[in-house]
Amino acid sequence: MQPFVPGAKRKPAHIPGGKLSRWSQLKIWWREIDRVLLFMILGLMAFGTIAVAAASPASANRLSTSSETLDPLYFFYRHLAWQAVALCVLFGASLLSRENARRLGILLGAGMLGLLFLVPFFGVEINGARRWINLGMQFQPSEFLKPAFAIVLAWILSWRMRDPNLPVLPIATGLLVLIAALMMMQPNFGGTILFGGVWFVMVILSGVPWKRLGILAGGSIALLTATYFLYDNARHRIDSFFGGGVAFDQVDLASRTLTAGGWTGAGYGLGLRKMSLPEAHTDYIFSVIGEEFGLIVCGFVVLAYLAIILRVLMRLVDEEDLFALLAGTGLVSLFGGQAFINMLVNLQLFPSKGMTLPLVSYGGSSTIAICLAVGLLVAITRRNPYLKSSTRGLGDLLGIGQGGAMKTSEARVTREIHQ
Repeated sequence: MQPFVPGAKRKPAHIPGGKLSRWSQLKIWWREIDRVLLFMILGLMAFGTIAVAAASPASANRLSTSSETLDPLYFFYRHLAWQAVALCVLFGASLLSRENARRLGILLGAGMLGLLFLVPFFGVEINGARRWINLGMQFQPSEFLKPAFAIVLAWILSWRMRDPNLPVLPIATGLLVLIAALMMMQPNFGGTILFGGVWFVMVILSGVPWKRLGILAGGSIALLTATYFLYDNARHRIDSFFGGGVAFDQVDLASRTLTAGGWTGAGYGLGLRKMSLPEAHTDYIFSVIGEEFGLIVCGFVVLAYLAIILRVLMRLVDEEDLFALLAGTGLVSLFGGQAFINMLVNLQLFPSKGMTLPLVSYGGSSTIAICLAVGLLVAITRRNPYLKSSTRGLGDLLGIGQGGAMKTSEARVTREIHQ
């Protein structure tokens, strides 16, 4: 007699062509993504829409001329259109598997690096910087290169798992040097610092020996020192920061605007100092938030960014795939680094860098690029909730992972059995 097997006579589900239906793929996506992270991102974008509406009249007034007067909510309406496109990019990227996210990052990195070579020769100059290129739509290749850089660097550093003798550190460093040289030609010193910070975090996490890391850190310090003496753009910004600048320059105006509303703010639409603030809807939107909504709300914005960063790190703490660990950390370092540089500039604690506040500031290509980075982050942190790690992840090495907790539980059960 054959043994009874429950469900043995049940016919297997028929999958046409061997592929899951679109609805089944969406259900799997919904189970695997970090829904808390996704809702925090969408909440920050919703608040950014309100902030752009508050800052739009100031920028519209400054850009109006005698022949053309812009609608006070001109930038708010445009921001809604860009956000609709950016949300499609975000959700589209989040549907990717880790393998496809890696492929997209590599292809995007190669394309944007090629365009970065063309920017000094064919780029569009705005406010003294040649960072944009026009291919039917005007955009900054460096903005789209940021998320691609994190993924490409994670891919290169993860080669060590296949062969520890591969020269991954020289290759990663050479890539950074090439990008930095192209960025400094624009000039874009702030973007170069951000790329360098992401590289430094990922190299440390990849397990590079401390001796080599010390040599690289010393070389970086020497290079920054040489940059101050040889690079006029960087020297002027640093001198202006440490020397206090001139009265009512951009950073000074931003700081005054930020504190003008006190703890509770002047009220939505009632800010006055924002009307004299340049780039109120982009680089200095954090100051507009401070004037109209108050310093308490600014504190909640800071906490929102910290919560997103910590949520991603908690998601990665038990990750056993080195590429996913490095790529996720690199993307969240990029996101958090840009956010806090922007806020420090508004607080007059960092030289002016011309960076937007991610998910909050107005922007066309920059908003799409940030949402692409966030979508890739959601895709890379996808995890099957029914599978447990079978190898030691970062959390196990630190003693805070699920693997360590599972081993402790197993040891306790073993002791109880033997007792």
